[in-house]
Amino acid sequence: MASIDIEKFVHLVRNKRGKRNLRDIASEIGEVSISTLSRIEQGKIPDLSTYLKICEWLEVSPNEFDLNSKVSQKNHMDEIFFHLRADQSLSQDVAEALTKMIELAYKNSESLKK
Repeated sequence: MASIDIEKFVHLVRNKRGKRNLRDIASEIGEVSISTLSRIEQGKIPDLSTYLKICEWLEVSPNEFDLNSKVSQKNHMDEIFFHLRADQSLSQDVAEALTKMIELAYKNSESLKK
């Protein structure tokens, strides 16, 4: 049975929601109730279809929160991307631009090591 990092999941949901109300977020995600979102923010694990919808809304892979996967053993770049996506002081465009710059820096660094 797969386990998810519910704390990280909740943190990302809360940060993306910001000060908007649950009704708006439920509508934005689609087919997710306000009460379900409330339970998730209280640390309850959602059912699989809800989990996948929220991951899509968060724009992250469902594997991002998988505690049993080797994918969850993040490198520094993944950790940086998580924090950029979670930072409400950055617009989505700025976070995306920074993400691309960091990816290029890591790729450049790897090619210089060879």
